[in-house]
Amino acid sequence: MKTNEREGTRAVLRYCRMSAYKVRAVLDLIRGQDVARAADILRICERQAADVVGKVLASAVANAENNDQLDPEELYVSACFADEGMTIKRWRPRARGRATRIRKRTSHITIIVSRLSEDRLRRLRARQAADASSRRARRVAGGRRAAAEQAVARGRRTRRQAPDAAETAAEATAAAEDEAPEVQAPAEMADATQAVQAEETAAAEDAAPEEQALDEEQAAAEEQATAAEHAPAETPDTTQAGRPEPGTEKKGE
Repeated sequence: MKTNEREGTRAVLRYCRMSAYKVRAVLDLIRGQDVARAADILRICERQAADVVGKVLASAVANAENNDQLDPEELYVSACFADEGMTIKRWRPRARGRATRIRKRTSHITIIVSRLSEDRLRRLRARQAADASSRRARRVAGGRRAAAEQAVARGRRTRRQAPDAAETAAEATAAAEDEAPEVQAPAEMADATQAVQAEETAAAEDAAPEEQALDEEQAAAEEQATAAEHAPAETPDTTQAGRPEPGTEKKGE
């Protein structure tokens, strides 16, 4: 069967700047695989040609979906090959004035996708269902394992925090005992203040009569001084009684 007579939907990349030898190593990995598995293989492949082949495969799947109305999940790589293209020649200078040829090779990449047979479709769907159930089981088991680990860690943390709680309670009790005298101190100070005030009041009551007597004496003295100021002045006595006796006068007068 000629290349152009192969059944299926194809995509062709011409003049790829890569040798056909390198591209064929990647095409051998996806030949006969379903489209999803082939895409996964190309995604994890480390060869440089894997990126180019992946783009050609995506183009072939898009052609089958849009032009031939096929379901992408029912397609597989029925054929893939790389033909040699033209070789670009360049020159490289070498020793003694010589030159050697550089061959830049190209290739034509072709990928053909077709619909799977009913038997292969049934096996593919069974495998996909098994994979889905296994993934679900692994996810459930992982969740249960994580929950168990969290429960164990929570129990360890609780046991570790129990002595800490006892120590905290003891510290709180000691702090309350230390604060008790501080609470009683204001009451004692209030009693002492009241006692001092009572003593001052008693002393003031004892000193009140003495102060009253002093005030009375001062008031009496002020009244006497006022009466003396307002009393009439005494006039000199010009009568006989006031004259000196004869013969008693001083000589020289």
